[in-house]
Amino acid sequence: MKPDVTTSDATPSSGMTGDIVNVIRGFCMGAADTVPGVSGGTVALILGHYHQLVSAISSVDSTFAGLVMSRQWTQAFKHFDGRFLVALGLGIGIGVATLSGVMHYLLDVYMPETLAVFMGLMIASVWVVMGYINRWSIGTWVALAIGIIAAIGITVMPMAQGNTSLPYLFFSATIAICAMILPGISGAFVLLLLGVYHSVTGLIKDAARGNITADSLTQIAVFGCGCIVGLLSFSRLLKWMLEHHHNVTMATLMGLMIGSIGKLWPLQIPTAETASEELKLRVMQYVSPANWDGNLWTLVGLAIAAMIAVIAIEKTGQTVKE
Repeated sequence: MKPDVTTSDATPSSGMTGDIVNVIRGFCMGAADTVPGVSGGTVALILGHYHQLVSAISSVDSTFAGLVMSRQWTQAFKHFDGRFLVALGLGIGIGVATLSGVMHYLLDVYMPETLAVFMGLMIASVWVVMGYINRWSIGTWVALAIGIIAAIGITVMPMAQGNTSLPYLFFSATIAICAMILPGISGAFVLLLLGVYHSVTGLIKDAARGNITADSLTQIAVFGCGCIVGLLSFSRLLKWMLEHHHNVTMATLMGLMIGSIGKLWPLQIPTAETASEELKLRVMQYVSPANWDGNLWTLVGLAIAAMIAVIAIEKTGQTVKE
């Protein structure tokens, strides 16, 4: 049986080595969050720093505020595990900034192969999370079902026609950031549902290229503030749930992951009417294996390889802890 996720997250060695490990962790989370249908929270679970992340974020509390107000900067930084969060945040930022274009290209040119990899990742991640549930009861089974239904409901929702008004950007950020720390619910996909995914990624791409205007800077700042508000409020609830209702919480997270797997079905093709459109305007339709014209075994192989990689990483993490 795997150890309790609320107390067993692997903490890398201190010093520069630990910082590098956390930057890499953040990079992987940032890369995942650029793909609609994949969650950075799932990556955090696989890499073994999920609870440390939730605990660190929720530590930005009244005690932290008091330390800041009294100008005890060192104590405040240590209180919310600042070194860990800074390294992780740096990695996430690098991952989002550098790989958003790469992921866009892969989804545009190699969508079936890319989705096959992420589908394998998600299936194996379900196995990882299942190992963190110490005891199954009626409550955990109900929580699992609720998670599955919620994820399916989110993935079949129609896309909204969003806007880039500042209040709507703030609202979108608070909702999406909560999804980003939940395994199975993609923050990028939530932004798609809210109709602001392409606007937000466009702002990030322009900023990375140095194309910054006063309006775009304001929009990025408002979006960032929304992320902070959503993250601080939701992380407290999630930490409390993990500490007081661990099995039910993990079963719900597992259900969210199971329910989101369908969104990553690799056998998708654009409709005839939208096939020539750019990626963000294409309407995709699912195809059965019997009607798939491509190399099905290549996709199966990629999915299996991704599953093996996830399980190997998880097993390595367990060995390091022991």
